Amino acid sequence: MISFASICEWLDLTTLQYHWQVVVISALLCSILFEVSQSLSPLLFPKAFQHFKGYTPTNWHIHVVSTLHAVIITIGSLVILSDGNLSQNRVFGYSPFAANIYSISCGYFVWDVITAILYIKNQGVSMVCHGVAAFLVLFLSYRPFINYYGAVFLLYEASTPFLNFNWFMDKLGWTGSKAQLVNGIFLISIFFLARIVFGFYMSYWLWVDICAVKDLVPLRYWIVYFAANAMTSFLNVYWFGLMIRSLRKRFDSDASTTTNNNINNRNLDSAAAANKV
Repeated sequence: MISFASICEWLDLTTLQYHWQVVVISALLCSILFEVSQSLSPLLFPKAFQHFKGYTPTNWHIHVVSTLHAVIITIGSLVILSDGNLSQNRVFGYSPFAANIYSISCGYFVWDVITAILYIKNQGVSMVCHGVAAFLVLFLSYRPFINYYGAVFLLYEASTPFLNFNWFMDKLGWTGSKAQLVNGIFLISIFFLARIVFGFYMSYWLWVDICAVKDLVPLRYWIVYFAANAMTSFLNVYWFGLMIRSLRKRFDSDASTTTNNNINNRNLDSAAAANKV
């Protein structure tokens, strides 16, 4: 009889056999949190929800799940980066804690892909593809592969809560408020530090380390991770500029018309995709 462990060995994903349960539990908890938000959020924000129409309530609950995932993953990533043993073997090193953090995120993206498919008319095919790509990158880490550097890229999620808070404030009627301004400053600062400064710096060292053991890295890993790293690096720069323009317009007294506000909302919603790893 074929065992799950033998399947993992055949897939060259050895450590998956120890962490698949976390992936499943994470996906289920995301679904539960989504349902809890459906029950509690209208009670906590009745004035806002009575004006919501169409996809907006569902999008609110998706943002709730996204925010909690980002907080957990950010804290976990900081712990991983402080792991001295894992940092000694940054390409092939293995840490049960790191793998569990990646499994939590992997489970989240399973839920995210299913949700994107269910609401594909609202989210579009691109979000389905994005979720699949993010899942694949995390899934291949079970070789194990770059368990250290994985935390660097999950740390991109540090900016997600602030982007989501900005979205929540819009829906609560706080657009242009001082609270949104302060949140916007934190959003831009953390996005720039985590994704542009730290992200580009660590991307360089990632490829230095991989090239040092290039004969041990399968071709499919080169293709997947190079494509993912190149695309996210480009998008981080693009979305950073997009966010700055959008946030500047929000607080520009000459840009208070409905048209400009709608443009700003769409720009920030587009930038939200960059905060999903």
